[in-house]
Amino acid sequence: MDASPTAELTTTPGQYVGEPPQDGGGGDSTSRPPHPLIGIHLCGSTALLWRTADVRAAREAGVVGSLVGALPRQPRQNGRLGRPLQLGREELRLLLETRRASVRLPGDDLERSAPNSEGEVQQAQVECYEEEQRRSFEVQSILALEERKSALLRAMGGAKQGYHRNHTTDRGVSGHLEVLDQSFIFPRSAVAVQLSTARAGLSHCSDERTLLSSAQPGSSLRDPRSESRFQVFRDLRQRGYYITSAGKFGGDFLVYPGDPLRFHAHFIAVCVALDEQLPLVDVLAVARLGSNVKKTVLLCSPGPRAAPVHYTSLQWSGMV
Repeated sequence: MDASPTAELTTTPGQYVGEPPQDGGGGDSTSRPPHPLIGIHLCGSTALLWRTADVRAAREAGVVGSLVGALPRQPRQNGRLGRPLQLGREELRLLLETRRASVRLPGDDLERSAPNSEGEVQQAQVECYEEEQRRSFEVQSILALEERKSALLRAMGGAKQGYHRNHTTDRGVSGHLEVLDQSFIFPRSAVAVQLSTARAGLSHCSDERTLLSSAQPGSSLRDPRSESRFQVFRDLRQRGYYITSAGKFGGDFLVYPGDPLRFHAHFIAVCVALDEQLPLVDVLAVARLGSNVKKTVLLCSPGPRAAPVHYTSLQWSGMV
């Protein structure tokens, strides 16, 4: 096992998501459009992004998160998930500190509107909901027709297994498909509706909203462990890396050289203090695990105050 202190993490460097563009003499920094403000909704202490535009803006800021919602057409599975996007504590704090996002409490939209426009706001919400239901009905109608055609083809194919295929059977199949196209009706009562909880809690009174505001993540005192994790997370984001959770790999973060949709993780980051004593068996275990999954283990030790983060890479080189 080889250990190299202060490992170089200069591959694919990127600008910090919250850092203003620097004038290098090449272009006008004022021509860059402002970043859209990401709206974060809290469910207890969990930060969620419900709007597609917010999820896209967070991705552009280098925040990956994890999808935790069920798709309307496939509600009972955990392989393909949809909105909302759940943010980790470090991701939430980074977005808030860089002023890329704001926490939206229940009732904020109504409070910001004029007193005589509450009915207009509710009417706009109703129209938006009806429009979403109309689009969902159109999409589900097409999917239901395709499923019915597939079932018809399978049934007719199974019935004709004992016969030779000829032009007559082909014309028969085409005729049945044409009749199905003309006569198929998808009832509105069969539409799968996703019940969203993003707008829940609008009836909270002002005292309850104040209590929720004081209980926001990041508003209370942070323990040293959380502070250490955030310093490592922020430093890696400054270097242009994408970060996700590494709980299933026995570490704190998985570090990607680019978007996780295009790259595999290169490092398993483990956050430890500079003066922390690690048992040798733990060091061997995490190094061997990193070797088995073809990743380099990084021991990340934040320095005091504004000091840089120290990195030590561990790679398994064999038994001596």
